[in-house]
Amino acid sequence: NSDFFFWGGGAIAEARSVLEHELETIRTGGTWKGERIITSKQGPHINVDGSRGDILNFCANNYLGLSSHPQVVEAGIEALKKYGAGLSSVRFICGTQDIHKDLEQKLAKFHEREECILYASCFDANAGLFEVLLGPDDAVLSDELNHASIIDGIRLCRAKRFRYKHMDLNDLETQLKQSQSSRMRLVVTDGVFSMDGDVAPLKGICDLAEQYGALVFIDECHATGFMGPRGRGTDELLGVMDRVHIVNSTLGKALGGAAGGYTVGPKPLIDLLRQRSRPYLFSNSLPPPVVGCATRAVELLLASNEIAQSVGAKTMRFRNKMTEAGFTISGSAHPICPVMLGDARLASLMADDMLKLGVYVIGFSYPVVPKGKARIRVQISAAHTDQDIDRAVDAFIQTGRKHGVVS
Repeated sequence: NSDFFFWGGGAIAEARSVLEHELETIRTGGTWKGERIITSKQGPHINVDGSRGDILNFCANNYLGLSSHPQVVEAGIEALKKYGAGLSSVRFICGTQDIHKDLEQKLAKFHEREECILYASCFDANAGLFEVLLGPDDAVLSDELNHASIIDGIRLCRAKRFRYKHMDLNDLETQLKQSQSSRMRLVVTDGVFSMDGDVAPLKGICDLAEQYGALVFIDECHATGFMGPRGRGTDELLGVMDRVHIVNSTLGKALGGAAGGYTVGPKPLIDLLRQRSRPYLFSNSLPPPVVGCATRAVELLLASNEIAQSVGAKTMRFRNKMTEAGFTISGSAHPICPVMLGDARLASLMADDMLKLGVYVIGFSYPVVPKGKARIRVQISAAHTDQDIDRAVDAFIQTGRKHGVVS
């Protein structure tokens, strides 16, 4: 019975001891990640279990405020009614509906690429790409601070691996020279790095890739929908849409925030992924309500550039006011605004104190960020009002003074 499983002797007792020791190490290191329970829909104002009243949320990836947008919600309801809750199948058996193909076409159009393939998440898209595209005669050149899902995806492929220093074009060129004997080379980078909000130097990367005959891949999870004049991403922002060959991104952040990821790129690549990409072949299709929500979000962005541009001024309001107050904010002009604190325990304590003041933020520390680089990552949404932002800044100042971070 379950009591024996958890409390019995032998191997399970030994395993339990090992696990408890590991958990205690996390607790004593001040890096324990608790889960606060939200009792409302996602948005700039939420209800949190154990906290009274209206809480300001400044830590969602809900960059455009579309997670609970009335039109997005309604599209999900309509898809649920017409197409059901799910497909109970992978895509190639009986799991492809017309709405899946429609969303793929709209995403390809949005990114101005030939074709698109949907996944259950962008983690799956990253897990499914490199193994299919690259073999033992190829090489992958990856920024050292790329997202965990990119790192895991690269581990699954048999290509030679080269890692270059973070956003360092000189080191990338060195790695390109060292890998010249490879058949095919792929430079891999996040468009925006999620912990610092810094933007990859894509123009320089594309210049080097063209000089040395390499392909370029970017992960756009923290850029799709709001970076660039039309929200197409960092490749649009930096004027290299026609020079970046493969883009992976997510439906789970700016594009409605539900779930799902995708790859856009050349048709032969997308066709091959449909035949061989394991997360695609062995995972259920995206549920119709998720497809409905995401499709409506993409349609809103295709129809107007206004939504994509709506978060910029609010981002700068927060960054400028926090800098004036004496805080160090990492990155530049991106709605990810890391408030740098250094100490893991301090980041955690300040985040707890912020919640008491009605502002929901989360401290990030090792292993999510390097040791000594703990921070509270603030994320601005188009749905935040100027009053929301000012209230958050005031709470930071009050909490920062309490902990001696600002005077």
